[in-house]
Amino acid sequence: MGTSHLTLAYWCVLAAALLPYLTAYIAKAGAFAARDNDAPREWAGRLEGWRARAMAAHTNGFESLPFFVGAVVIAHQYGAAQGRLDALAVAYVLLRVVFISLYIRGRSTTRSAVFALALLVNIAILFVGR
Repeated sequence: MGTSHLTLAYWCVLAAALLPYLTAYIAKAGAFAARDNDAPREWAGRLEGWRARAMAAHTNGFESLPFFVGAVVIAHQYGAAQGRLDALAVAYVLLRVVFISLYIRGRSTTRSAVFALALLVNIAILFVGR
């Protein structure tokens, strides 16, 4: 299977899978030294403020990823209309980007609303093929 067989929804899976690494990079940028790599989880546990929130977004990204991956695969298996599936997958990734931004900036109420909206989009992806 070459990249020409990947749908936009599958590319969104890749994008969603890379987002947690982006948030970890954001948390570490300018504050993570080579010596910290001996015990990176201990280092992360001492973070405060926006860096701690970036690491929390990192964790949340990995927590929410399996459902998104599964929903996209199931939608493909059920023969979802590709345009609709692609649009929902793009919406999910964009909502996750907004979620990360809100999380890092400490906008907890809005962040939770965006998380809920992304979850609803993910549920829609799961059932778009029915």
